[in-house]
Amino acid sequence: MFSMTGYGKGEVREGGIELTVEIKTVNNRYLDVSVKGPRVFSAQEERVRAIVREKLTRGHADVYIGLLDKRERAKELYVDEAAAGSYVSAAARLKAMFPALPNDFTLTALMKSPDVVRQEEAQGADEPLLSALERALGAALDALNAMRAKEGAKLAADMLARADTVAETVEAIARRAPLVAENYRTKLAARIKEALGGAAFDEARILTEAAVFADRANIDEELTRLRSHVAQFRSICKEERVGRKLDFLVQEFNREANTVCSKSNDLEVTSLGLALKNEIEKIREQVQNVE
Repeated sequence: MFSMTGYGKGEVREGGIELTVEIKTVNNRYLDVSVKGPRVFSAQEERVRAIVREKLTRGHADVYIGLLDKRERAKELYVDEAAAGSYVSAAARLKAMFPALPNDFTLTALMKSPDVVRQEEAQGADEPLLSALERALGAALDALNAMRAKEGAKLAADMLARADTVAETVEAIARRAPLVAENYRTKLAARIKEALGGAAFDEARILTEAAVFADRANIDEELTRLRSHVAQFRSICKEERVGRKLDFLVQEFNREANTVCSKSNDLEVTSLGLALKNEIEKIREQVQNVE
């Protein structure tokens, strides 16, 4: 089992390349990957996302790529023609506003203006950079998953302990449930005797009414399904990618618990049913943290 929250870092330092990849993940219903890094890796963003998807199935992942390339590589100058045109137009407007001032805006001054000329790599990421990126990304994902597995083990232990509490509560309800109909029959007979002032009444009618109540309030099927859900929950928790399965299973837990409470006509069963729902809700909250 993996937690959706974690952090991992991978580094490659060789041949003048110093490349770092950091990954931070948080909860999310689906997998969402954001990549931030130098422009030299712009064309590799989808490849980075594909590698991340091989290791993650759920959560929001922020991937940060840092690069210091100390190798001697060919450079080229990039001219931003739009920026240059804006500077020339601005100079012309200023000359028109202040004709007495000499126009000393030269080509050299234009080249020194911010964002007009930039020095860039002559080409995109070469093979050594791509190799370093994949290795650093792989190391970061391994470190991330090691942390997520460690946190996932803690989440699994907590949820399994709560599943034990759910199972205990279900058995407590199962022990109480058979007494509900008998208590109803006894109370009904007492109320009828009180209302009739001790006069004779049809005992069979009371038994029939009690039987109808017992059928309406029967929760044997719900308790059986809850026991089955607990067994499935314990089994699923042994797997790695469990989030969606547990999401669905917790919904089934809630459905049965709601039915138990709605059928209950007994204070103790109702109290146990509410305790059951409370424990299921705590499990549901933890499931939101699991991949």
